[in-house]
Amino acid sequence: MAPVEDAAEEDHVLLVAFSAQGHINPMLRLGKRLLSKGLHVTLATTEITRERMLKSSTISVTEAGSTTVSGIDVVFFSDGMSPDDDRVANLDLYMETLGKFGPINLLALITERYRVGKKLLCLITNPFLPWLADVASELGIPCALLWIQPCAIYAIYHSFYNKRYQFPTIDEPDMSVELPGLPLLTTQDLPSFVLPTNPFGSFTKLFSELFQHLEKFKWVLGNSFYELEKGMIDSLSELCPIRPVGPLVPLVLLGQEQDQDAGVEMWKSEDSCIEWLDQQAPRSVIYVSFGSIVVLPAKQMESVATALKNAKRPFLWVVKPPAKPSPDNAGELPVGFTNEIKDQGQVVTWCPQIRVLAHPAIACFVTHCGWNSMLETICSGIPLIAYPQWTDQPTNAKLITDVFKVGVRLKKDESGTVTSAEIEKCIEEVMVGPLAEELRKNAEELKCAAREAASPGGSSDKAIQQFVDEVTAENYMNNNPASNGECCGDQKKSHEEEVEGSTEDKVIDGHVTEVVPPPSQSSN
Repeated sequence: MAPVEDAAEEDHVLLVAFSAQGHINPMLRLGKRLLSKGLHVTLATTEITRERMLKSSTISVTEAGSTTVSGIDVVFFSDGMSPDDDRVANLDLYMETLGKFGPINLLALITERYRVGKKLLCLITNPFLPWLADVASELGIPCALLWIQPCAIYAIYHSFYNKRYQFPTIDEPDMSVELPGLPLLTTQDLPSFVLPTNPFGSFTKLFSELFQHLEKFKWVLGNSFYELEKGMIDSLSELCPIRPVGPLVPLVLLGQEQDQDAGVEMWKSEDSCIEWLDQQAPRSVIYVSFGSIVVLPAKQMESVATALKNAKRPFLWVVKPPAKPSPDNAGELPVGFTNEIKDQGQVVTWCPQIRVLAHPAIACFVTHCGWNSMLETICSGIPLIAYPQWTDQPTNAKLITDVFKVGVRLKKDESGTVTSAEIEKCIEEVMVGPLAEELRKNAEELKCAAREAASPGGSSDKAIQQFVDEVTAENYMNNNPASNGECCGDQKKSHEEEVEGSTEDKVIDGHVTEVVPPPSQSSN
């Protein structure tokens, strides 16, 4: 559907993303699809990301000082912490502070931006900012949730936080879980946030609030596609429906266009690796990257280095330097390694992953199983070697091997380390032999299915159009259907019960006229 010129300056949606690249990019790519359907789109995220985003080649700054990404305005609000505070080391404190000050500061931003001449139809958030639903209620407009992990994780969390199935406990730590639409999940397959060993109390609190009050969200959109998780999506349709609108990856991976991606890179890439890939044979290179957060112990770094060297195949290994030096050399390459492999492989601190995955020289991807990387790899038709670390990654690895059947999983020894011999074995399995052929075939089929889903008339394209149609329905704002339409989850409370008093004097036809700040305890 072509953009509707008359609506572009009138009908607005505001995307609000957590301050991490893996959260921001799916939002931006959803925003680009919404732009193509005729909506005007703005992304809001926290001030701490401003400097890193401005270093991205996809970011542009206008003469007036506005920041844009592929036609999407980007605005910033304070998370309540100073720029020098370590948000990663003090994650629980950060989430608590963000939940306290984020609603107040975002509400002030919305008041200033949308008071006159712009119709704000909807807020869209991702899972780490569940308090946005309360902000939307105060404004009298509906809120959508963009789930940025697989639908399988959505189902697991919904079952766990609503106590619908039994999960591992301190007394029974090895309990397996069987859910509709999924294979049997052992403790090694479950997301770390549902395990009794989870050290992050703030996330338990956050997800509990989110999944026990899903009725606050008019829509739940999923960064997946129906053909990829059909069984899971069907099993959710009655209890807590999710509308897949993905894969939210660069359109170049979907064969649609070659222009600039609606995404950001918060670290500078070493583009010289592309020139090196140009010199390699098709399907010959092992690509290795464990994302921007994972720091492997020195012993594990040694195992990976030894395996790559012994594989005697070209490889590209992304090793992002640790934010702080470690006394045990965690995250650092073995001494002399780069000199030993200079004729075999390349080691870079960061790479343009989309261009790498799209390159014909890539044979397989050794990955930590972050969902964005998985979708990008699926859309590239490349087999995977899974080395999950935490959060959703163990379940993603299970999907790779047992559901999607596009890869193998590295197994740890008794000490918790993956040996070099295990890594070498898995590399051979995905590179040569009958299994390698089957994995490539399955990967290619999913690549085609992803392209069909995102193409005009495909399942995800239809889902996005349906969402836009519902958001822009003529009587939508006047009737405030966030309180009387079908919401996700059990219908425990309507928005009218959640918010004291009428919202009619706060929003008139989508224009902000008065704002009452939400109580800070709503996010705690």
